[in-house]
Formats: sequence, C-alpha cells, structure tokens
Amino acid sequence: MTEYAPPPTWRDIAMRLLPFADSATKALPLSRLLRLALFQISVGMAAVLLTATLNRVMIVELSVPGTLVAIMVALPVLAAPLRALIGHRSDTHVSALGWRRAPFIWFGSLLQFGGFAIMPFALLILSGDTHGPAWVGQAAAALAFVLVGLGMHTTQTAGLALAADLAAPEHRPRVVALLYVMLLVGMLVSALLLGWLLADFSALRLIQVIQGAAIATMALNIAALWKQEARDPNRTALGRARASFANEWRALTGTRGVPRLLTAAGLGAAGFAMQDVLLEPYGAEVLGLDVSATTMLTALWACGMLAGFTWAARALSRSGEPHRLAGFGALIGASAFALILLAAPLHAGAVFSCGVFGIGVGAGLFSVGTLTAVMAITEEQQAGIALGVWGAVNATAVGVAIMIGGVVRDVVAHAAAGGALGAALNTPAAGYSAVYLIELVILFAAIIAIGPLARHAPDASRRHKRFGLAEFPT
Repeated sequence: MTEYAPPPTWRDIAMRLLPFADSATKALPLSRLLRLALFQISVGMAAVLLTATLNRVMIVELSVPGTLVAIMVALPVLAAPLRALIGHRSDTHVSALGWRRAPFIWFGSLLQFGGFAIMPFALLILSGDTHGPAWVGQAAAALAFVLVGLGMHTTQTAGLALAADLAAPEHRPRVVALLYVMLLVGMLVSALLLGWLLADFSALRLIQVIQGAAIATMALNIAALWKQEARDPNRTALGRARASFANEWRALTGTRGVPRLLTAAGLGAAGFAMQDVLLEPYGAEVLGLDVSATTMLTALWACGMLAGFTWAARALSRSGEPHRLAGFGALIGASAFALILLAAPLHAGAVFSCGVFGIGVGAGLFSVGTLTAVMAITEEQQAGIALGVWGAVNATAVGVAIMIGGVVRDVVAHAAAGGALGAALNTPAAGYSAVYLIELVILFAAIIAIGPLARHAPDASRRHKRFGLAEFPT
C-alpha cells in the first residue's frame, strides 16, 4: 500500500520554480519576503511606463518630437548617482520612531505618486491639444519624470537595504537577488497589462491608466512596508555616533577589489544596455520582422533574463563564485551580440532571436554575479550605501549607454547612407552593427576588469557548504 502524498502547495511550487526562493527562512518566510518584494513590482511598473509605454504614446499618439521624448525619458537617470547618498542616509537616519529604511520607502512612494499624478495632464499640454502655452507642458512633464525617477531610486535603494537588514548574513545576497527577480516579474506583468489597457487609446484612457498606476504604486508599497521593519530607537537616536558619507565612501571604495568590481559592473551594464532601444527597430528595418514579431522580442529577452537568474541561483547554491559567474555572463552576452551581427548578412530571424535570448541570459548572470559580489563584501551597517553605489553605477551606465547608442546609430547610418563608408556599408544595418560592435568591445573590457577578482574562488573543500557570505573571500 502506497503512502498518500499531499498535493504541492503554492509554497512548494514557488520554492521549485522561483529563482532564489530557497533564501527564505523561518525568521523571514517566503510569504513575508514576497510581500516585501511588492515595492519592486511598483518600480518595475514605473520603469515600463517611463521607458516603453509613454515613450511610444508620446511619439505616436501625441506627436511629441522624438528629441524631446528622449530628453524626458533620460531625466530619471539624472537621479541615479544620488542612490549612494540615499543609501548612506538610510544607514544613518535619525528618527525618534526607530525606523531607518521605512521613511525613505514612504517618501520615495510619495514622489512616485506625485509624478504620476501630474504626468497625464502635463503630457496633454505637451501634445498641443490644449490652449495652454507649450513651455508649461514641457516644464510639468520634466518635473513629473524627475519625481517618478527620484522616487523609484529612493524606494528601491531603501527597500533593498531593508531586505538586507531582515535577512541573515548567510542569506543576504540571495534575498537581494530574489528581489531583482521580482523586479523583472513586475516589468513583464506591467508591460502586458498596460499594453492591454491602452490598446484602445484615447486621452481619457491615458489619464486613467497613469492615475491608476499612481494608486497602485501607493497600494503596493504600503503593503510591502507594512510591519516589515522593527522599531529600534537606540539605533536611530540623535546622539549616536555616525560616520560621514565621505568616510563611508572611502571605506567602501578602499576595500580590496571594490573599485575594480564597480568598474566591471558599470562596463557590463553599459555593454548590455546600449542596444535597449535598437533591437526592435533593427528587427523591423534590417530583417523585415512585423510588429507582432518585434513585440515578442521583449518577452524573449525577459525569458532569457529569467533563465539567467535561474542558472545563477543554481550555481550560487552550489557555492559558485560570483565574479566568475559575472564574467561568464559577459562572455555569453558577447557571443549573443555576435549572433545578432550575423543575423543581418544571413537574413535569419532565428539567429536574431537566439541572440536576443542570449543577451537576456548573459545580462541575468552578470547582474546577479556582480550584485552578490557587492553584498558579500559589505557589512550590515553598510548595506544601504553598498546597494546604493551598485545601483547608481548600473543606472548611470545604462542611461549613458542608451544615449550613446542612439547617437552612434544615427551618425553611422547617416554617414553610410551618404556613401562616406563605402558601397559595402551602405546598408540599413550599418548603424546598428556599429553599436553592437561597440558593445562587444565593452563586454570584453568588463571581462578583463572582473577577471582578476575571480582568482580568489572558494576552494573545492568548501563546495558542499550552503551559499553564503562565508563562501566568498572578503
């Protein structure tokens, strides 16, 4: 007689399928961890709205000039370097209530809400479909984008630091990595939902969707924050000695390997992101893919990212070395860009799709590798500034790379069309290929930067241990 086996619960399924779900413990169960991750869902929703949905709506439906749209989308990147200061301030926050991270998550949520509240009306003025002066719409739209961007950076930095505070030291890197998986999930779900809601576009529907996003942001972040951080007035007392930002910065950047690691992280982020706004136009203009096929590219890239996260989770659970994992991700990314370059002369959509998937896998491995490496060399009191510096380096590198990628593509394409590069390069693929070649070089530079750090991998005698800070050289 066989013993009855109860059906698996949602926790069992999540533990098997969700990357880094095994980071949950009795002190920090999976249900609480996933509730905390709701702030990443709101950040992912805001990122999709700013960089995808509103990007297209402003250019196509509202007829806003492309240059102005590019400036608006790039404005949130200006707040990225502040993440290091935000993280430090959350580490050393003075509060009679005893909270360090909660006030920053709360005010970051308010900034996001305020930006979304004024954004739809600013966009309507910007489109010229009103009697108001155009500069009012431009100024209001710029303010809205800056508020949302600053709110995203504040909420995410403090939220990740809170997760690091709640997790045990040996689980801290995996908990933070799980929250980045939830960011990707939030972007996927938001992209599908927003696309469905705006399928029948109208100005009224745009207002309703953006204001709905504002309400959803507050609801998600309040639910994420509710009873997560325990009060400790002694830790946030006014008279307690606190290190200055300059001292904390020198201590962090003076740690062996940190400057090289941050350099590699910035190079890798730039190498993977330079093509962010070029993949779909490349597929349409060079390979002749239809709208449906190019729309699926984002989903294909996201699936690759999830595959990379899952791969990283399995490798790190077996005491894999994070620097080596990041370097391998950069190598996969370089190979993927080589496939994309080959797709044009071969006119092979399948090769192009494999390249897009490979970019996602490589980016997932690289981001998790560098993130866990940063977390492995930080102490609990430095979690905020460490995560802030890592986030600032990544966000700034991504923003600058996207801008440079667009400029390089336009300049090379114009030169090729004018015959300045010769008859062989007078093709629609010339501008895109130049960007992909630059990304190849940048990714190899990231491998060179991070390579020496991987020499200090854990020895074979420790391979059986559970992944944690003890497995990394500090």
